[in-house]
Amino acid sequence: MRFFAAFLVVMHHSEGIRKKDGLPNLEWLSLFNNGNIAVTFFFVLSGFLITYLLLKETNNTGTIQIKRFYVKRVLRIWPLYFLLVIIGTLILPVAFHVLHINYEMPYTFGQVWYYFLFFLPALVTFFFGHHFLEFLWSIGIEECFYLIWAPLLKFFKTRILLILLSVITIKVLLMVACFFIKNELFNYLVNVFSFEAMAIGGLGAWLVFNRQNPLSDLFVYKKPMQVIVYLSLAVYLIFNNNIHNTIWNLVFDTPIVSRLLVDMLFLYLIIGVSLIDTTIVTFQSKFLSYLGEISYGIYMYHMLVLFAIIQFLKKDLAVLNPAVSIALFYIIITVGVIAIAAISKVVFENYFLRLGAKTDRITEPKPASVIGA
Repeated sequence: MRFFAAFLVVMHHSEGIRKKDGLPNLEWLSLFNNGNIAVTFFFVLSGFLITYLLLKETNNTGTIQIKRFYVKRVLRIWPLYFLLVIIGTLILPVAFHVLHINYEMPYTFGQVWYYFLFFLPALVTFFFGHHFLEFLWSIGIEECFYLIWAPLLKFFKTRILLILLSVITIKVLLMVACFFIKNELFNYLVNVFSFEAMAIGGLGAWLVFNRQNPLSDLFVYKKPMQVIVYLSLAVYLIFNNNIHNTIWNLVFDTPIVSRLLVDMLFLYLIIGVSLIDTTIVTFQSKFLSYLGEISYGIYMYHMLVLFAIIQFLKKDLAVLNPAVSIALFYIIITVGVIAIAAISKVVFENYFLRLGAKTDRITEPKPASVIGA
């Protein structure tokens, strides 16, 4: 699922740039405009996984080792994040000048280094507009979430459900406030800090961890309901922006309510695919699991590959039959991002992941409440 979400981001940016450069594109089809939706899925998934792991640690040890939690997150996220920041703010501007590539960075390193250093790349986009490292905004949101989540769950471990519901409620109130507060920066920050998606993921983790009976007993996971929900989610991802229907718009285009609904649909998918024995949707295969493992690299390197393809193959792609041009482009970018992410995983990321593994000394017996999870 991580791979599919990451590739939706690749498709989103690909079609936007292809349209901007006058190449045949599929930007009009909703399936190729799901970048923000895919990132929302990542937020729900992060909330689910991190909350579940912290609940399990509390159950096994009686506490949460905050330092260990931070070290593992740092070793997983920071190396690739700062590598891309260095490439995007220092190396590429020099390369563009040397190679005489007509691309103007909308900022200088001196103007933005502190935003990237303190994991606020979203503010770079707000103040300077679209840029090469724009996709890093989601990494900044994740890091802010990690910063507060472990301490919250450690010191309020008996009130975790209240915390989760409070985060969702506060975010809803802030989104309502956006209708009355006409401050552009305030509205922007409320929109990008998707803590409600992470809290909804956490809510699912709390349910999974504490439920005594099998989740497959729930009515919502009976096969007819799975068909309805998964079909609705598939139609939403493929055709949402192309559907102009009053009922559809009421369900999926109502401010605040639709946003929360999509978060819950993603949570339904995560639990259904991962934990329901009778699921009608499965992604179980070694190849897909591997693609999931390198999905962080796919997400982080895709703009480099995309820029290189457009820069060096644009003229060749432009003269081809549109269908051939699009197919060839996606073959190249798919092979390119997977290859670079795979190489990065082996020669760069795994070094830091091994350091992170040394910090994990907690035994992991399964609580009775999640047998079969």
